[in-house]
Amino acid sequence: MKVSAIRLVLLCVLCVTGAAGASDLGPITITATRVDKDVDEVPAAISVVGQDQIQLATEQLGLDESLGGVPGLFTLNRYNFAQDLRASIRGFGARSSFGIRGIRIIVDGIPETLPDGQGSVDGIDLGSARRITVIRGPASSLYGNASGGAILVESEKGPVVPFASARVTSGEFGFNNTQLKTGGEQGRLNYLLNLSDITSDNYRDHARYDNTQLNARLETALDNDASLLLSLHYTDQPLAEDPGSLDAAAAEDDPEQARAQNVIFDAGEALEQTRIGLLYRTGLGNNREFEARVYNTQRDFDNRLPFQDGGSVALDRGFYGAGIKYTLSDQLAGRPNRLLLGVDYDRQDDDRRRFDNLSGTRGALTFDQDEQVTSLGAFLQNETRLDDRLELTFGIRYDDIEFDVDDAFLANGDDSGRIDFDQASPMAGISADLGDGTRVYATISTAFETPTTTELANPAGGGFNQSLEAQESTNYEIGLKRRSGDQRVELALFHIEVDNELTPFELPSQPGRTFFENAGSSTRDGLELAWRGQLADTISFSTAYTYSDFEFDRFTDADGDVFDGNRLPGIPRDLLYLELNWFARSGLYASWNLTYTGELYADNANETEVDSSQVSNLRVGYNGFFDDWEIAPFLGINNLFDESYNNNIRINAFGERYFEPAPERNAYAGISIRARLGD
Repeated sequence: MKVSAIRLVLLCVLCVTGAAGASDLGPITITATRVDKDVDEVPAAISVVGQDQIQLATEQLGLDESLGGVPGLFTLNRYNFAQDLRASIRGFGARSSFGIRGIRIIVDGIPETLPDGQGSVDGIDLGSARRITVIRGPASSLYGNASGGAILVESEKGPVVPFASARVTSGEFGFNNTQLKTGGEQGRLNYLLNLSDITSDNYRDHARYDNTQLNARLETALDNDASLLLSLHYTDQPLAEDPGSLDAAAAEDDPEQARAQNVIFDAGEALEQTRIGLLYRTGLGNNREFEARVYNTQRDFDNRLPFQDGGSVALDRGFYGAGIKYTLSDQLAGRPNRLLLGVDYDRQDDDRRRFDNLSGTRGALTFDQDEQVTSLGAFLQNETRLDDRLELTFGIRYDDIEFDVDDAFLANGDDSGRIDFDQASPMAGISADLGDGTRVYATISTAFETPTTTELANPAGGGFNQSLEAQESTNYEIGLKRRSGDQRVELALFHIEVDNELTPFELPSQPGRTFFENAGSSTRDGLELAWRGQLADTISFSTAYTYSDFEFDRFTDADGDVFDGNRLPGIPRDLLYLELNWFARSGLYASWNLTYTGELYADNANETEVDSSQVSNLRVGYNGFFDDWEIAPFLGINNLFDESYNNNIRINAFGERYFEPAPERNAYAGISIRARLGD
C-alpha cells in the first residue's frame, strides 16, 4: 500500500489527539450484525449516524447530506433524481449508472435491495429516520448478494408523550419541502407517521423533481418478551427529469444547460412504490431469541431514455420475501458463546417492456419480457469469548440465485433463458480488548455480486447477456477503535482482491443506455480514519479521511483495449471531511462542514481526469421551547464558497459526456413547529 508522509503525519496527529479526554461517550449498540452488539466489539468497520445529523436543518434530499462523515463511503449525484444517488463503499457501487449497486440497503429490517442486487433510495424517508448504520466492507456472510457494504436505516419511534409537528423548507432553484409528523404511545402501541412532499426545479435545465412520501412505523408489545413491528411506506414520484451529462466544453460553457437529446426525448422517470413489512421478535427463554419477517413491495416505473429505438421503458415490479433468525446465547467449552442461524427467501418479478421514444411520446413496442429472480440464502454466525479480552467470530452463508427470462416479443426470435449463480461466503474475525477503551481487530470477509437484471441487458437484443459472471471479492482488514473520554478514534486498513469486476460501457448506437462487462481482476488497498470529540463544552469537531488505491490488475475489454495497472474510474484517491458544530445553551446552533474530493478518472483508460474540489456547507438555527411548543427556525447555505464542481460523473460515457455540473452557491430556509399533545 502506498501511503505518503503527509497521510502518516495526519494519522499520527489524530491518534494522539484522540487519546485525550475527560468524559465518557458511552457504548453504541447496533443490530447491523443481525444481533444486538456494542459497535466497538464488532470485528469490522462500522459507522453510526444519529438523528440530529440526519434531520437537523437539512434539506433532506439525499443520504449524502448526513453520511459525509463516514470514511470509506463516497457519494455522487444528489441533484439528478432520475438517476438516484450513487453511493460506493470501498469501490463497491461505483459502477452504478443509476440506483445503488454492491451495497445492501435495509429499512426497518426490510430489504430495499432486490434479490438481483439493485438497490434504491426511493423508499427511504429521511424526515423520520433516527439512525443510519453503515457497514464498511464486504458482508455477504450476513446479507448475501451485493454486500460489499450495507446501509441500514431505522425510523424514529414515537415518544412517550405524543406530539404533532409541521416543517416547511424553501430555497433557491424552486426547492420546497413540506412535512407533517406525529407520534407517541397509546397503551402497548408505539406509533410514528410522517408525510412529506418535495418539489424542486433544480440548478440545471430539464431537471424538475416532485416526490411525495408517507412513512409509518407501528410497533406493539404482545407480551414481556414479544413485539410486532409493522412498517409502511408509500412513494409517489410523478416527475424526475434527467438533464443528462455533458462533455467538458459544454459543461464549462454553460453548466446549467441540459443535453439537447435529453430535452428532445423528454428523458426522465416516474414511479410509484408501496412497501409493507412485518417484523416479529420474541424471547424463547433460556437465552434464546427468535425473529421472523415478511414483506411485499410493489413498484410501477416508467423511464424515458434519450434515444428512439426502445427508449421508453415500462416496468411493473413485485418484490417480496420472508426470513427467520434464531439466536442462542450459551456456553461453549465453558466460554460465553452466541450462535446465530437464519434463512432468507426473496423473490422478484419484473414485467419489462420497451417502446420507441417518439420525442417523449410512447411509440411502437420493441421489447417485452418477464424476468424473475429467486434468491434463497442460509447463514450461520458464531461468537465465542475466548477470555475476558478476546472474542472470535466466524460466519458463513450460502446463496442460490436463479434468473429466468421469458421473452414475449418474438418478432426477432425467442430470447428466453436462465442463469444460475450460487456462492458460499465465509468470514472470520478476532477482536481484542487492550484496556483503557482501546480495541483492535482483524478480519477476513467476502462478498459477491451478481449482475442485476438491468445489467444483464443484452447488447445484441433481448434476453440476458449470458457472458456476464458474478463479481467476487475477498477483504483482508485490520483496525483499531478507541474511546477515551469525549474523544473517539477509528482506524481501518484493508486489502481487497476482486475477480470479474463488473464495469459499465456505452454503445454509439444507444447513447445514454449502459451495458456491462467483466474485468479480469482488480486490487483495492485503502485506509479509513475517523475522529470526533469535544473541543469545548459547546463545540464539537469531527473528521474522516479515506485513502483509496484501487487498480485494475488485469482487464482487456471487448474492443481489445488493455487497462492493466489503471485506476478504477469514479473513485478519488483522497477524500477528506471536516465538520465543526456549535450548540449554545440558549438554543442557538451552527454546523459547518467541508468535503475535499481528490482527482478521479472518468474512464477505464484514465485519459480524462476530473479535477479535485472543496465543497463547504453551513447550517444555522435556533431551537426555542415555550411550554408545550418547540419553535425551530433554520437557514442553510450549500456550496458556501461557490466552488465549480460536478454533481455526478458518468463513467465511460460515450462521446466523453462524463460531466453533470453541480449547483452554484445556494441557500434555503425553514421552520419547524412541534407541539406536545399530552403530559
